[in-house]
Amino acid sequence: MSDEQTIPADRRFIVDDIAAALGVSADELAIDTNLLDAGLDSVRIMSLVEKWRAAGHEQIDFATLASDPVLGSWLDALS
Repeated sequence: MSDEQTIPADRRFIVDDIAAALGVSADELAIDTNLLDAGLDSVRIMSLVEKWRAAGHEQIDFATLASDPVLGSWLDALS
């Protein structure tokens, strides 16, 4: 990620979780990365939803993430 795309520390876990699900480095993901195009499938999205809900982000759901699969949108949804 470039300097203008710095992720706040309190949301860095989101990028780290997504990168782990994709099997890539978090540095390979940009704010405008379409996560479906990057290889994230529905099963992995559901796994992330479950993980994030368990961590206290009860507002997040599969439909919200799948309807706008861009990293920046997910960061906003989880803030």
